[in-house]
Amino acid sequence: MVVVKNHEKFQGVYNVSMEDGSIELATKNLSKGIAVYDEKLVRYDNNEYRLWNPYRSKLAAAIKKGLQDLPISLGSKVLYLGSATGTTVSHVSDIIEEKGIVYSVEFSSRVMREFLERCAKHRNNVIPILADARKPEEYLNILETVDVIYLDIAQPEQAKVLIENANLYLKKGGKCLFFIKAMSIDATAKPEDIFKKEKALLIQEGFKILEEIRLEPYDKDHEMVLCRMG
Repeated sequence: MVVVKNHEKFQGVYNVSMEDGSIELATKNLSKGIAVYDEKLVRYDNNEYRLWNPYRSKLAAAIKKGLQDLPISLGSKVLYLGSATGTTVSHVSDIIEEKGIVYSVEFSSRVMREFLERCAKHRNNVIPILADARKPEEYLNILETVDVIYLDIAQPEQAKVLIENANLYLKKGGKCLFFIKAMSIDATAKPEDIFKKEKALLIQEGFKILEEIRLEPYDKDHEMVLCRMG
């Protein structure tokens, strides 16, 4: 028998005890009956939950690896940079529910078409933005001040992109979930050196590092940094 319980730390996140004895992460489906990336849907006590795969979502991986503070919750306003096809965006959408909003920035028009079809068209709290996260002024006329910035882009100068977006859109004291992709910055350098350099730039610009989590075995050469502006 499948059993769903509230996550021990985070509002809007659930632990699902499966029939095989495993425990999976999940979120309550905001768009009932619709899966975004072929994830399993589970019904329990008249609600529907979507299993959250840590091998497909870096945020789920960070939670599995012991994240202590998830700044995304009911009603949060989130700027998501690098939405891709919507796997993690959809779970963020579930967590914040209709009271929140996730502004989802994606650079590739091809990927954005898939994002619209899989995710955005089924969720009223998702605002798709076709733009380059390296040019945050491009979406000044769309955005408001946000509570959280989530950055997961395959570009060099990732910390610089985060800082520039935060300076324009993040509220005072707001937090950032920053997923550093070492290979996208420098494929020849040691990942540890890249992580150190990116975090040093954040500190130089007045950010406080709150948590650092390597994402192996779910993602190789990735580190999640939770930081606060100001």
